[in-house]
Amino acid sequence: MSTYTRILLAADFGENYRYVARRAVDLATRYGAELSLIHVVENIPTGDAGYGPIVPFEIDLTEQLVEAAEKRMTELGEELQVPVERVRVEVGSPKHEIIRVAEENAVDLIVVGSHGRHGIGLLLGSTASSVLHHAKCDVLAVRLKDE
Repeated sequence: MSTYTRILLAADFGENYRYVARRAVDLATRYGAELSLIHVVENIPTGDAGYGPIVPFEIDLTEQLVEAAEKRMTELGEELQVPVERVRVEVGSPKHEIIRVAEENAVDLIVVGSHGRHGIGLLLGSTASSVLHHAKCDVLAVRLKDE
């Protein structure tokens, strides 16, 4: 049986994210592991040259989303007693950023929430599925119930 020393919780702030967070905290406690948190904000394009701007260029939605995510992640870090230096907000593709941060920090377990979708949902891909198939470490996909 593996012993985990570094666990990365990928928080998505869906309605069940606290359930996933509790599982990560439980594992970190059980193994005496260092818990880190990550949330990835996907870049939002402000316009398409072919169709014109979607929103005025003065409004940077990505920056606003990052600020909101940083506030929520700071609160989650405090709630889970994770030091601020191990709480991260990144911008980009969730799959790529979660895997990159896990590799850079020698993480041996990534914890993500998963709705366990099949068929077309699986074809379209979810972050949990992508992380599961591309990570070089163990991944715990915590099953969430669809409401």
